Amino acid sequence: MQVAHAQPTPEGTLPPVVVEPPTTQPTTPLPGVTPTDSFPGNDGPVNPGPNLAPGELYGYIPLRDQVMSTGGSIMPGATSATRGLDMSIFDSPNDITIIGPQLLEERQSSDMARTLQNEVGVLVQSAARGQASPFIRGLTGQQVVILIDGVRLNNSTFRAGPNQYFSTIDPGMVERIEVVRGAQSVLWGSDAIGGVINVVTKSPDRYSGSYGDAGFKEIFSTADLASYTRMSVETWTGDRGIYGGASYMNVNDLDIGGGRGRQPFTDYDQYAGDFKVQQLLDADNILTLSMQHFEQQDVPRSDRFAPFTSSPRPTFFDVQQRDMLNLRLDGLTNNVFYDGYSLTFNYSRQKEGVNERRLNANGTTNRFELGEFDVNTFGTVLTLVKDFEQAGKLSYGADFYYDDVDAVRTRTINNSNPVPPANQNVTPQFPNDSTYDRVGVYAMWEIPLTERLTVMPGIRYESANAEGTTPINNVPTFVDRSYDDWVASVGLNYKLTDDCALVGGYYEGYRAPNLDDLFADVSFAQGQFQTISSINVGPEYSQTYEVGLKVDTDDFRMQVFQYWNNLENAILRYPVNAQGQFAPNGTNVIRDNSDSYIYGTELGGEYMLDSWGYCGWSLYGNVWYTYGVDLGTNEVGAPSEPFSRIPPLTGTLGTRWRSAYTKQWLDIFVFAAGRADRYSLLNSQDARFIPGGTPGYATLNARTGRRWGKNDCHEFAVGLENITDTYYRVLGSGVDGAGINAIFSYGYTY
Repeated sequence: MQVAHAQPTPEGTLPPVVVEPPTTQPTTPLPGVTPTDSFPGNDGPVNPGPNLAPGELYGYIPLRDQVMSTGGSIMPGATSATRGLDMSIFDSPNDITIIGPQLLEERQSSDMARTLQNEVGVLVQSAARGQASPFIRGLTGQQVVILIDGVRLNNSTFRAGPNQYFSTIDPGMVERIEVVRGAQSVLWGSDAIGGVINVVTKSPDRYSGSYGDAGFKEIFSTADLASYTRMSVETWTGDRGIYGGASYMNVNDLDIGGGRGRQPFTDYDQYAGDFKVQQLLDADNILTLSMQHFEQQDVPRSDRFAPFTSSPRPTFFDVQQRDMLNLRLDGLTNNVFYDGYSLTFNYSRQKEGVNERRLNANGTTNRFELGEFDVNTFGTVLTLVKDFEQAGKLSYGADFYYDDVDAVRTRTINNSNPVPPANQNVTPQFPNDSTYDRVGVYAMWEIPLTERLTVMPGIRYESANAEGTTPINNVPTFVDRSYDDWVASVGLNYKLTDDCALVGGYYEGYRAPNLDDLFADVSFAQGQFQTISSINVGPEYSQTYEVGLKVDTDDFRMQVFQYWNNLENAILRYPVNAQGQFAPNGTNVIRDNSDSYIYGTELGGEYMLDSWGYCGWSLYGNVWYTYGVDLGTNEVGAPSEPFSRIPPLTGTLGTRWRSAYTKQWLDIFVFAAGRADRYSLLNSQDARFIPGGTPGYATLNARTGRRWGKNDCHEFAVGLENITDTYYRVLGSGVDGAGINAIFSYGYTY
């Protein structure tokens, strides 16, 4: 299938992408759809070679050809991270990365941590194997929004700092990932302070006529003797398409670098399944039903076991489960109020169980705790888009999410006698039957002021409400908190030349306290407990200023950004004494609002050594630097100190060869990080942070693969990671880096 790309119009928007039928086999058009229609289903970055289907990424990919995804919808950009504003990376004012099918294939992505490896400005921390928490511009957890097909994965129980929920996505169902750096609260509401990650899942291809495919994928890695197996089916017949898949992964203890042997308690199992059916109602409207299930069992919290820590507290996550059901209707219309629409109804369930043992000095069990919470979320997302032609494009809409939390915790003394919670003052991690709702409305306008200057102003109103009964001075007390505010942003893109754009903007971020901020009773920092109420914390705000340069020529692409993020009333954690005042050796932890700031630089690019982008060698790389300071708080008397978990100077440098004709690739690269020793006080008390500073490191890596057979039905790849067997640890992780690791993958599509 050949895809023709025209150059941007003077207004800076891409014209429709025209799809011509392949010459190798006939195409059966769907009702009301012809092969020469505009192609809103194009998933973005395409640089065609012989008989390439949309979404296949071989060779050099210009920024202007990397377009935000439609997510299998009819309305362009309906489920993308830009909410219907389906602009290219070159036309956007933001720092954006799209990880498409080819990169996911080359990275042999058996878990979600691997999908974002080596991306500029993104650090993936793992408190344990089977867990992954992406940092964007120094922020993670509650301050980064993760989306699946435009629906929030975040809920009101997301913990401060690193959490594991990004890893509850099966990488085998992922079509592409969009990463938008910087505050995106106008489009996505509370929590989107550091940035947004949108995971777009695979869909049946309604533009390939009637067809049926079955697929098999196997990935095996030697460092942990891990096996990932996935099978899938895909079909389109008449006006209906189906995609489904299931996977299983078994992971054993990890052989870490430096000849240190296997790190114990790094093994786990997981399985997942997903199903999607699309019904074409007519040429302009489509209905999508999708379901997902993911489950991990007996996942050890690796950093709480000896010899990783001198104060063992064996902890297992069992079960870690996520379910999602989405019903989406979207399409195009000539309505006076909108040209395109997308309406999604969502039900999600997140279930988490934690088994924890406290040990005596002789290693025998002193106390055993079992905690579990179950979050049921109901959500609605509405996106409307109106194209005013010369006056630009308006995206507006609303979103609503409601969380209902059931929670329980039991305690056993001396591993034998259950003790009633009332007698031991045992409270669940979250109040049982607590609720949280969030509703917001927004509007963002993409306005071409001149032939070269585009401005994107936006505004949102958001309201949140939390309710729960929690002990205050040992008395169960009903707490009701409400928050609301307005946020705004404006982005600019000025084309200095046809191939160079100066960009920048001002972006406000907002985060209302969630159930974790207000009520959570969790163990923290290797033995400290949050036992002092934090129900009076207020919302946090951010003002991000950024300026950048984008270059996009026939053989060179680059994005460089400088940003400044002022955090007002950031909700941070401090050790305190019994009187609630800051104490470095305090045994309690409290949340409090504090002003902070983070600034940094991000640079990434690729240079094509050959003049022809369909195959040949290129040089690529990135480097990024982050610096943050917590200015302290007067309420508890905390002093100024380094902002927690700020990543060190990090970069990647590599060369790769790709061929669109032989469907082969070869990639050799170095991934490096500098020394990190600017610890906050709580970092220095955490076993995941190496005393005195986390050493810098550099790893040498290589991978190669190819496709062959009829319709490229076979795919085989080999990767070698950390070839020099270097010992290293990603900052703040509970798992050391893998030693030399060979990864083998094989895929077959029938």
